[in-house]
Formats: sequence, C-alpha cells, structure tokens
Amino acid sequence: MKMKRKADTAGDGKKSAKKRTKNTLSAEDAQTRFRKGLFDKKVLEKYTSQYAKSSPYKHSVITRLVDDTLLRKVRDEIKENVHFTPKETDIYKIHQSGDLANLDGLDDKALSKLPSLLALRDALYSQTFRDYVSHITGCGALSGRKTDMAINVYTPGCYLLCHDDVIGSRKVSYILYLTDPDTPWQAEWGGALRLFPVVDRKGEDGEVAKTPLPDYTKVIPPAWNQLSFFAVQPGESFHDVEEVYHAASEKELEKNGGRIRMAISGWFHIPQIGEDGYVKGAEEKAAQKSGLMQLQGNPDQHDRPQANPVPVKKSEEEDGDEFPLDESDLEFLLKYLAPTYLTPDTIENVAEHFEEEFSISLPDILHPKFADKLRTYIQAQEAQPLPEDSAEIEKGAWKVARPPHKHRYLYLQPGQAKTQDSPLKELLEVFLPSRQFRMWLQMATRSVVESHDLLARRFRRGKDYTLATGYEGKPRLEVNIGLTPTDGWGDAEDDEEDEDEEESEEEAPKAKNGKKGAANGKDKANGKDAKTNGKGKAVDKEVEPEEEKEVGGHEVYMAGDDDDNEDAAIYKTSDEDDNILFFQAASWNKMSIVLRDSGTLRFVKYVSKSAKGDRWDVSAMFDIQEQDEDPEADENGEASGVGVVDESEEEFKGFSPSEADSDSD
Repeated sequence: MKMKRKADTAGDGKKSAKKRTKNTLSAEDAQTRFRKGLFDKKVLEKYTSQYAKSSPYKHSVITRLVDDTLLRKVRDEIKENVHFTPKETDIYKIHQSGDLANLDGLDDKALSKLPSLLALRDALYSQTFRDYVSHITGCGALSGRKTDMAINVYTPGCYLLCHDDVIGSRKVSYILYLTDPDTPWQAEWGGALRLFPVVDRKGEDGEVAKTPLPDYTKVIPPAWNQLSFFAVQPGESFHDVEEVYHAASEKELEKNGGRIRMAISGWFHIPQIGEDGYVKGAEEKAAQKSGLMQLQGNPDQHDRPQANPVPVKKSEEEDGDEFPLDESDLEFLLKYLAPTYLTPDTIENVAEHFEEEFSISLPDILHPKFADKLRTYIQAQEAQPLPEDSAEIEKGAWKVARPPHKHRYLYLQPGQAKTQDSPLKELLEVFLPSRQFRMWLQMATRSVVESHDLLARRFRRGKDYTLATGYEGKPRLEVNIGLTPTDGWGDAEDDEEDEDEEESEEEAPKAKNGKKGAANGKDKANGKDAKTNGKGKAVDKEVEPEEEKEVGGHEVYMAGDDDDNEDAAIYKTSDEDDNILFFQAASWNKMSIVLRDSGTLRFVKYVSKSAKGDRWDVSAMFDIQEQDEDPEADENGEASGVGVVDESEEEFKGFSPSEADSDSD
C-alpha cells in the first residue's frame, strides 16, 4: 500500500499557492522562546557531559525546554485547531497530524490559528538551537531549511514498536512532550520512550554484526515540556514507545485527564543545498553507509528462531490412492483431530474451498478430549508468573524471539532442550510431524508436502508481536492452530460459542471467511515483486470507544508494495485500500491454512496489556511441490498439487463471507 503525507494540518484553511520563506530568528529572539538559563555555558556543558556518558546509546533529556507560557499556548492551539488521523499499522497505533513543514503552505486565515505553533517550530529549527543540539551530540551541522516534525497523540491502547529511525538524511531524532501540564503524567500509565541495547555478535564467517537485545534497558517517561533526543545511528538507535495503558475505569481515566500522551516528534537533517555545512553527495553517502552498516556481518544469521525445515520421507503407499489413510492411520488421527474432519466428504469439501480460495479456517479442529487436555495445560501455564528478563525466561523451556525490530515472542521448537512432556509438546513433536497428518494435509489442500518446520508460540500481553515481513521462495502452506484459551480477541465465532457451547461434535464444519475487508479486485495472494522492510504497512481503523478495547493478537497476510523508503516513524496517511488478503483473530481450537507465495507480507499484531491473557498458537510451514515438478502432471500441463497462485485470478477471496466473521477485526 502506498501511504501519502497528509497535506493540511489546520481545519478549514486552504493552502496558498506559494510557500512562505521560513523566518530567520536572531539569537536573541530564538532564546526568548526557550526557558531562561538554557543557553548558559554551564548548562550546555552539563547536558553535553550527560550525553557523552549516557547508555545504552548516547541520548539526552532536557527538562523545561521551552518558555512555559509559549508552550501552553501551543498546546491550546493544537487542541483547538489541529486535525488528527487515527492510524494503525503492523508497527504502531497512533493519532497523527500532518507534517508541520506544511504550515508554510497554509493561507493567512488558517495560519492565524497557529501562531504559537509556528513560533515554536521556527525556534526549534533556528540556528541558535541547532547549534545547541549539535554541540551536545557532536553530530556536526544540522539543516534549518528541512523541517521534519509532526504532532502525535497516543491515547490508551496506542504504541510504537521497536525501530531505529534510520531513513534518508536524518541526523538527530527528538520528542518534545505536550502532556497535560496541570495533571502530571504517571509512569504507570505507560507511554515511555524506551531504549534498547545493542551487542556485537560474531558470525560463522568471523564478521561482527550489531544486534539489538529483546529487552530495553532505559525508560524515559513522558513529562510536560521535556525534550528527549539522540543521534540517529544505523543498527544502533533502537527504541520504542511503550503502550499507553487503559485505566481501570472511566472514572479513573477522567481523573487522569484521559491519559493523552501528546508530543511533537521529528528529526534534524544534514544540511541541504545552499546551507552552511552542505557537502555534495553527503546524503547519498550516508544512505549507502547506513545500508552497509545494517547488512554488515549478515545480522540475519543471529535472528531467533532460525528456520529449521525437516524433509519428509515419502512412503510408497501415499501414491495413487485417493484416500490413503487406513484404519490404523485414522485411529492415530482420531487422538488429535475432531472426527468430522476425517470423513472423505469433509476432506473433499475442504479441498474444494482451498483450491478455489487459497486459504481456509477450520473451527474446532482438535478432538474434544485432546483439546480439553491442551486447554488445561495452557491455562495452568498462564497462571504461573513469568520473569520479566529474557535471560531468566531462557533458563527454562521457552526461548525469546529476536531481534525486537523484527519480532518478539516466546517459542518452542521440536526437540528443544528442557521441554517437559505436555499436550503442547505432543502436538509439536508427535501429531504435526507425523506421516498421517501430512497425508491429511495433502488431501485437504491437494498438494504434495516436501518438508515441515514447526513452532509453538506464546505472545505475552503488553510485550509481543511480529512485524510485517515478506517471504521469498516457492509457494508453501502455512498452517496455524490457534490455542488462545481466553476470549475478547475479536473472533466473532469464538465469542458466540462462549455463549452457547452446546455444539454437536458431529456437526459439519462451516467454511469461514478468513479475509478482512474486500480486496481491491486485483490483489492476489502472491504480492509479486514486493520489496518489504516490515515497517509502516497500514491497517486503517476507526478510533475505538474506551469500552471497546481492541487487544490485537490477530494474524494478517497482506499484499506487499515496492516502497522501500517507508519506516515506522514517518507520519503518513493513506487513501487507498489496505490490501488485506487474510485475517484471523486470536482464537481457540481453530486451524487456518494459507497458501503463501513470494512477496506476501505477514505479521501478528502487538498484544495489548489489556488482553485477558496471552496469545498462543502453533505455527507450521510446509514446503510443497510446485506444479511443474509434479510427475503426475497431465498432457495439458495441469498438476494434481496446488502450485503458484495463478496471476489470472482476480482476487484473493478467502472463504465465502459470513455475518459472524465480517467484523472480526
């Protein structure tokens, strides 16, 4: 999806045809807009010293930055006149203004509503303050011409996940907080800026790569008139914004002033053409260096978990038999699968849906007795407190996925040390890798499985997620079994079943629509030739009322795009479709199967702290044989296995729409 900058900031003023020239402030005028004493030499040296000694990477926090009277006027103007757009992507949920560089394009009527905001912007990008920031950070000259700032509002449930801000000509990142000056922000409300440490890891080739650790080590809570800033450093300046947590009640929320985390965020850039300090080609050189630093030492080799595909051993009896499951196979499968899904008619029905739609969701997939054992086990696991520190967690069975700018969750892999016997381990190590399940899956998808890669995952509330990543390679089946025992995740079917659990075990399974919203009539499940950086992929939402908390945890497949200049902190809006191909809310005892082709993006939404529990699943990848590799292909080139999504297909449809699932997001 292409996302474009919002053109206007103030409400009813039209843009003038020509931008104004930014005011050039004298040192004296600029200093009057900041607090008294800020520019004293001793004060400057104090901040410079603190910056040099800071960790996990160099940063600074300046309290009472701006003249208090001016900043209060700025806040009032914003509240009265600035429009905010709610935006939700794989990496953030936020309310955004337009780029404040566009203030110069407003007409006199619109601009007259924002005089203090304009005065603040000009002060922040004045030569006087740029020199101040440059002295503290030692980063060299900064541009006064290229202003790059926006107003962001985080309400309860909003957040920004881990990223490093590296893009283009950015040199210094900053945040100026405009929280309620008369209701001091409390740390327990969340919304803190959190910094992640980076370690050097030596790879098999001896090269060293910078890798962020999964746990932050510095927490900077918001505070009125506080500026936090740091130099943008490729592969090092990783940070996030903690979720703003929901209050226990509407009364408490009102007492807390709504817990509205307002801030002006932006960047200082390298000097532009015509400015002092401009160096021809410096921006291109910086971008090249940035790319090389982020690739140095092949950092992907240090990602956890690593793919671990296990080739399957195909037996002779699997060939040429329309229903290759004998009595002993069915007896094995009945320990795990609901009986309904083992009848030839049901399997054929599933296969027809999948062959047409390339995805399917199967409710109540596990045998009730096994499902009960599994639920009891998972609920007992949730009742036991987990350590906060990743190193402490990894002393037990679970491992922590990393790096955090790609994903973070707890995981188990087959054969993983310290994993005790449990129904979850049985699912992971006995049922899913079995020949019998493979044959069932082949019949259900009309494909030929070549390997499997299995993973049990636990997404902790208030912590975990995966960001949108692409997939390059031949088509594969991605199977997910939802094992989340709590409700309230937005899965309409599960919510209904909580009210009425008297459903017959022998009732035929219903085809479910795994797709959120309509595709645009041309999207397919392959997202061909998409370049993905895992950031800024939008899933537009309306702002939810406080009583309807959205807790995340849903899994999304979407078409990729070719814009590799997007990142988490670019403030953009979109007027295009979100290109969602498949959507599944966290659920209990539901299997989804998706045929994923090269380029398709996939992510699991951040799980809010307000969720009733953690999100659990088993995620399995099955490489399959492509059509042109099928020895059974007929003379017309048609194969018996499902292959690459045909580009002649007009759209990725999912299941036939059902009223229960239409608003599951």
